[in-house]
Amino acid sequence: MLKKLKNKTKELKKQLSVLMIAYKDTRTPLLAKTLIGITIGYLLSPIDLIPDFIPVLGLLDDLLIVPLLITISIKLIPETIIIDAKAYVEAHPEMVKKSNWIFAIAIIIVWIVLIALFVKKLKFGN
Repeated sequence: MLKKLKNKTKELKKQLSVLMIAYKDTRTPLLAKTLIGITIGYLLSPIDLIPDFIPVLGLLDDLLIVPLLITISIKLIPETIIIDAKAYVEAHPEMVKKSNWIFAIAIIIVWIVLIALFVKKLKFGN
């Protein structure tokens, strides 16, 4: 059971890497890029729809929402782009790890800006 879960996790990470490469491809449709951005943002975001501290339900978003977003994103991308992205991930696994930091920093900056705007709105009213 644990080995199966580890394999599934490894496959999800690989699919996420493929999505990140496909996102950078100029041939990827705008709708797919938007959903990929949402997927990666949700994964790297420190805030979940269902907080992790809620027993069982807290893990549902990681077990259901994330794979669903990845699957839908992949279906929106033309097959040739997916094939090219998979080939790139296989050939350059070290480059993909660096991309994770770039996306993570971008998500953190977005959250900081949103929190700052929210605080400003509270402080000054409308």
